[in-house]
Amino acid sequence: MKKTILTIATMALIATGCNKKTELTSGIDLNNLDTTASPVDDFYQYACGGWMKNNPLDAEHSRYGAFDVLAENAQENLRGIIDSVSALQNAKGSIADKIATLYNIGMDSVRLQEQGAEPLKPYLEEINNIKTREDAWAELLKMHRRGNHVLFGVFGEADKDDAKQCIAWAYQSGLGLGDRDYYLTDDGNNKNVRTGYVDLMTKEFALAGYDQMSGIRADKLAQMVMNFETNIAKAQNTRLENRDPQATFNRYTVEEAATFAPNIDWAGYFTEMGIMNGMKSFNIAQPKYFTEVNNVIAKTDVEILKAYFAWHEINSAASYLSDDFVNANFEFYGKLLSGREVNRPRWKRVTSTVDGAMGEALGQLYVERYFPAEAKQRMEVLVGNLMTALGQRVDMATWMTDATKKNAHDKLSTILVKIGYPNKWRDYSGLEIKDDSYYANVVRSNEFDMDYMLSKINKPVDRDEWQMTPQTVNAYYNPTTNEICFPAAILQPPFFNMKADEAANYGAIGVVIGHELTHGFDDQGRQYDKDGNLNDWWTAEDAANFDNNKKALVDAFNACVALDDPELGLIHGNGELTLGENIADNGGLHVSYLAMQNAMKAGQVNKDKMDGFTPEQRFFLAYAAVWASNIRPQAALQLTQMDVHSLGRNRVNVALPQVGEFIDAFAVKQGDKMWLDPEKRVQLW
Repeated sequence: MKKTILTIATMALIATGCNKKTELTSGIDLNNLDTTASPVDDFYQYACGGWMKNNPLDAEHSRYGAFDVLAENAQENLRGIIDSVSALQNAKGSIADKIATLYNIGMDSVRLQEQGAEPLKPYLEEINNIKTREDAWAELLKMHRRGNHVLFGVFGEADKDDAKQCIAWAYQSGLGLGDRDYYLTDDGNNKNVRTGYVDLMTKEFALAGYDQMSGIRADKLAQMVMNFETNIAKAQNTRLENRDPQATFNRYTVEEAATFAPNIDWAGYFTEMGIMNGMKSFNIAQPKYFTEVNNVIAKTDVEILKAYFAWHEINSAASYLSDDFVNANFEFYGKLLSGREVNRPRWKRVTSTVDGAMGEALGQLYVERYFPAEAKQRMEVLVGNLMTALGQRVDMATWMTDATKKNAHDKLSTILVKIGYPNKWRDYSGLEIKDDSYYANVVRSNEFDMDYMLSKINKPVDRDEWQMTPQTVNAYYNPTTNEICFPAAILQPPFFNMKADEAANYGAIGVVIGHELTHGFDDQGRQYDKDGNLNDWWTAEDAANFDNNKKALVDAFNACVALDDPELGLIHGNGELTLGENIADNGGLHVSYLAMQNAMKAGQVNKDKMDGFTPEQRFFLAYAAVWASNIRPQAALQLTQMDVHSLGRNRVNVALPQVGEFIDAFAVKQGDKMWLDPEKRVQLW
C-alpha cells in the first residue's frame, strides 16, 4: 500500500471579493531565501537557504524540515490533550482513564529503573523452554499474536482481483535491521552497521539476562542471530522488487500452499489466528522467500531459533524498559543509523506510544480542539479544482490514445476523497490498560491491534476506515480503494496559508494534492483500475509510451547526488526505487500549475508582483519551501537506501528542470545548472 509524506490545505478565496487582494501576503517568507545563491543554478539553495540557516539541526534530530516542524507542533498539542485528560477524575476503564494510565506509567522513570528487565522475563523464559521444532512453531504463533512478526508476517489487505474483499497476505519479515541490503552489501556505512548491530545484540542479551538463562555467552548468541538473519536476508525481495504489484500477488489456496511449503502449517496458523473460517485463498507476496522459510522450519537448529526469537523479543521491548535498554537501543538505531546525537525527551517518546495505542481516540479530541469547522468544506473545493485540472492534463496528453484517456477519466471521477477526520471512530473499549508495567501495556495494545487487523480478513473492505489518524502530518493514496486521504494536522502553513495569495497555496498545498492524485496514475497506481483491482486498462501503445517517458525520470534521479561525504562516500539517488514519488511530484507540479492558471482566469490569484515575485515565481518558491530541511549524512544515507522518496533537495533541483513553466518563470537559460533541454523533460500527467 502506497503512503506518501505529502499533503493538503484548506481552500480560501474560492470566489472573488471575499477578501481584498491588498490584505493578502505573498505567502513567501523572505527570511527563507538565500539571495546570495542563483535561482537558475541552485534553486533549492536560493529558495530554502535562509530557512536552513535559521533552523540548524539540534542534537535530537537527524533531519529537520517543514514536515518536522508540524509534527513537533502536533506532538505538543497531543501532550496538552493528554495533560488535560490526566488532570480529570476519570471513570475506571474509560478512554480518558486508559490514556492517562498509559502515559503516567510510561513517564514513571523511577519505576522503570526498578523493574529493569523484569517485564520481559516471562517471554524469555518461555522461549528458553523450547525443546523441539514443534515448540518453536508454537512460540512463533504466540509472538505473531503479540505483533512480533518473526520469520514472516500475515496481514489483511485487499484482494487484487476483487478489491472489495479483504484477504490474508503472507509477507517477508523478521530482520532486525529492517532491510536485506544492510546484511548483504558494503555500500555506504553497511559494514559499520553490521558491527554495531552485533554489539547491540551482545549488550542487550546480557542486560536481559538471556545469556545466563540459556547458558550461552551473549556474544555467541549475537553471532548466531546475525548469521541466521543474513541467511534469510539472501532470500528476501529487494525494496525495488516489492514495488511490483504483479510480482507480489500470488494466490494460493491453503491446500496449494501446503504443497508449496509443506513445513509451514498454514491451516494450523490460520486456525490459531482465527481466520481459517471463510478463507478461500490467500496471497503469498514473496514465494521465493517462503521457500526459504519452509527450509528454515525444517532444518534450523532449535538453539538458533531460540536465540533469534529471544533477540526479537528483547528488541521489541527495549524502548519500554529501563534506561540501560533504551540507551543501548538509541546508540545503535538513533546514533549509528541516523546520526542523532541525543534521544528524544521521555515525554515525546511516551506521547508517541499513547498515540500509537489509542490514535483515533486522541484524534477525536485533537479535531475538537484544532480543526476549524470550515476547513473541511473548503478543502473539498480545492481538491475538486485539482481533480478538474488533472482531467484537463489527461486530455492534453499527446502520448495517450482516446480509449485509455476515457479509462483514466473514469478512474479519476471515482477517487474517494477523505479530509480531516473519519466519519466514524474506532472503539477502544476492548483495549485493556493496567497499572502493572509499561511494556505489558504495549504488548496488550499490540495484541489488541492484531486482533483488530485479523478481524477484517475474509470480509468486505471497509472503505470508511482511515489508514492514518487526524493528528498525523502526512497523507496517502491507496490504490486498492482508489482513495486520497488528508489528515487534519497537515492543514496549516507552510502548506496552506489563509492570509496568503493563492499562487503560493497552489505551489505548496496544490502541488501535494496533485501529487497524491497522480499516485493513482504512477508506475504502480496505473496498474489498478477505478475499482481498485489489479487490472491492465491500458492499450499496449499507451503502456509503451508511459514506460518510455518514465525512463527519463529514472535516469535523472539515478544521476543526482544524494550524499557526498568524506567518511560515507559519494552516493547517488535511486531512480528506480523513487520512481513512483518522482512521477507524482512531476504530475503534481503540472496539475497544480494548471489549476493556478484556471484560478487566475477566474480572478482568484493576484497577477501582480508581490514582494518582488510574479505569481508564477511565487508558485515555485512555495513548492520549494515545503522541502526545506537540514539532514545529517547518516540520515541521508539511510533514507537513500530505504526510502521511496527522494531527498528534499533533489525533489526541487531535479524535479523543477523537468517543468517548462519553471524554466520560463525564472528565465533559466541554456548553460544554467537548472536548465534541461525541452526534449529531455518528462510530461506524463
